[in-house]
Amino acid sequence: MIAVLGLLVGVVLGLVFQPDVPQGLEPYLPIAVVAALDAVLGALRAWLDGIFDDKVFVVSFVSNVVIAAGIVYLGDRLGVGGQLSTGVIVVLGIRIFTNAAAIRRHVFHA
Repeated sequence: MIAVLGLLVGVVLGLVFQPDVPQGLEPYLPIAVVAALDAVLGALRAWLDGIFDDKVFVVSFVSNVVIAAGIVYLGDRLGVGGQLSTGVIVVLGIRIFTNAAAIRRHVFHA
């Protein structure tokens, strides 16, 4: 519950203050958001399944963002940033839709 409250407070603060993202970090922001969304939906799925662990959520959230940003950074350094960004988005997108489907099945029993 504290994690959800923290997420909501963070979203509200972001909307109110509208912070500027440094130009050097702009390519990594969409990847970080998708990685964080994957972790949040995974946590919601785990909570609905009754196996949620806050430590696992925090580690998953941070590691997803760091690993995804690291892959994109490596791709930028190698000159193939667009291809690796697409790969990260596809993999995380598949995970997001898988978790969303599991949540939908659990909530609507369908």
